[in-house]
Amino acid sequence: MLIEFSVKNFRSFWKTQSLKMTASPSSDMMVQNTFVTSVKGLPRLLRSSVLYGPNAAGKSNLFRALHFMQEFVQNSAKEKQAGESIPLQPFLLNQDGPSSPSEFEAIFLQDDIRYQYGFTANTERVTHEWLFAYPQGKSQRWFERSYNPETRQEEWYFGSKFTGKKKVWQEATRPNALFLSAAIQLNNEQLKPVFFWFKHLAVIRHGDILDPGFSIKQCQDDENRQRIVDFMNAADLSIVDIELESRDFAAEELPSDMPLELKERIRKDLHGKKILRISFKHKTADGNFVSLPLEEESDGTRKLFAYAAPWLDALQNGRTFLVDELDNSLHPYMVRFLLQLINNSDTNKKNGQLIFSTHDTSILDQKLLRRDQIWFIEKDKFSSSRLYPLSDFSPRKGEALEKGYLQGRYGALPYIGEIHF
Repeated sequence: MLIEFSVKNFRSFWKTQSLKMTASPSSDMMVQNTFVTSVKGLPRLLRSSVLYGPNAAGKSNLFRALHFMQEFVQNSAKEKQAGESIPLQPFLLNQDGPSSPSEFEAIFLQDDIRYQYGFTANTERVTHEWLFAYPQGKSQRWFERSYNPETRQEEWYFGSKFTGKKKVWQEATRPNALFLSAAIQLNNEQLKPVFFWFKHLAVIRHGDILDPGFSIKQCQDDENRQRIVDFMNAADLSIVDIELESRDFAAEELPSDMPLELKERIRKDLHGKKILRISFKHKTADGNFVSLPLEEESDGTRKLFAYAAPWLDALQNGRTFLVDELDNSLHPYMVRFLLQLINNSDTNKKNGQLIFSTHDTSILDQKLLRRDQIWFIEKDKFSSSRLYPLSDFSPRKGEALEKGYLQGRYGALPYIGEIHF
């Protein structure tokens, strides 16, 4: 469960910007849209948050930032070689941006313990990395490393509560890799909850091709297939069943406009293998049935099917799910349907979380979202992204939020100029 994520000096972010999933004391939709954690003294957390803002304001960069952090945690120790650069993109519209480190920090719950983990890095090396744990609510600094540019040496601290082969893990950590990643590669047990939180995070960035593979795999089990059918029918798609056919891969079925290099790679990877062909069974007006292959369904249906298994997994296992531009190819009612599954204590018993961006203003509705679930992002006068919550404006209970936003009351709107011919 995510409590807070912060980023600094990354792409359009210059100063530290933080997205917080802690709920305000408001009683509005408290039971449905918020939940109590197992950690004593921690405020209730939000089940979902939505992000609004004009094009190029930085919405997608927030998702890119958390995705970068996730990827770096998972792969820096196993994919980076000594001397390889770190693929960071600092803020370029300030003269200090390229020479300053980028910073990422996540505060989250895993296995009933609160963790605070973060790091700073430039393209050459990790300059600072830290981890605090709060078992029974008490702070424990497990480790911290800092690069001293004057001595060109790393300075290390290990807390008494952090056990194991610390020296071995320290020596295995390259300058361009995270200590967390290196220690996990060498079978550190104590850090596994932290690593697994990042591993199980689901981030879908703008432009990512939503792979239906997970949903297809789940459909091989009868019970899971029926759950996906029920999920899609709840969205009013009228699908009777999902049919799977296993057959040999045929290279000639690849799209003719697919790049030759990609086509050749797929041909090599799948040569001699079986592939699953999936079809949706529909009932016709005369009572008969017709099956349509997935590729002949609408963009919205294909996207909803690709979402089905990950969404159900988030509900079943309490995962945190981030989606940039959730409304892409989906009707506003579909977005409401997906959101209502998350904001429901009956369907979301494991307290999964959804963080998403959208341009669909119809869900700026106080019957659907609490005021503390709504966030905005815009560029300041220095062209850096600024993230802020609706609650900064203290809107009245029952205030028409959609109307207020479109009238510019909360900012984060595009400036539309005139064009003369």
